[in-house]
Amino acid sequence: MKKIELEIVALSHSITQSHSYAVVLGEVSGIRRLPIVIGGFEAQAIAVALEKMNPTRPLTHDLMKSICHSFNIEVKEVIINNLLDGIFYSQLVCKHGNELIEVDSRTSDALALAVRFDCPIYTYEFILDSAGLILEEPAKEEKLEIKERKSEKKSGTATAVKSMDLTSQSLPELNQLLQTLLEKEDYEQAIRVRDEISRRKNQS
Repeated sequence: MKKIELEIVALSHSITQSHSYAVVLGEVSGIRRLPIVIGGFEAQAIAVALEKMNPTRPLTHDLMKSICHSFNIEVKEVIINNLLDGIFYSQLVCKHGNELIEVDSRTSDALALAVRFDCPIYTYEFILDSAGLILEEPAKEEKLEIKERKSEKKSGTATAVKSMDLTSQSLPELNQLLQTLLEKEDYEQAIRVRDEISRRKNQS
């Protein structure tokens, strides 16, 4: 069966299920999109890797990557190989020496590991036919969009950062705030602060 390569093009709060998120996979060199609902923890794990953040403590998927490297195991590709009753099923294709090993995985976990191992993501035509969407007007260049995570339970720090005008803060203040957010493992807000720091540095 021919494999179709996908890439992550968006990560956002799901409008169909509360407390869930949607990762949108796009057909490489194509116009079809495959939205998949995932949990908040997995969404954070994907976002952290995509944004190349360095957590103060390793997340579960970072730990899995470290274990794989310790035993000379590489994740070579991820295949979203089935869709039953609205649930996506996936496999990790791993290499250990000269041996290829296929491991069943939740799709959200597979995607979080794919980003960390920088390996390709594939699916099959029948899955795109069943659950894929076609863009009416495909953009010439589509950049990854990570929409701000919505949560009913906000920490004091997260609420303060969201309401804070970051442009009024000095660079030392932003760097200190970034470290505080990383220590609290509030990666969504850390990304926002980090982007402001990067914007300032690019202007100087």
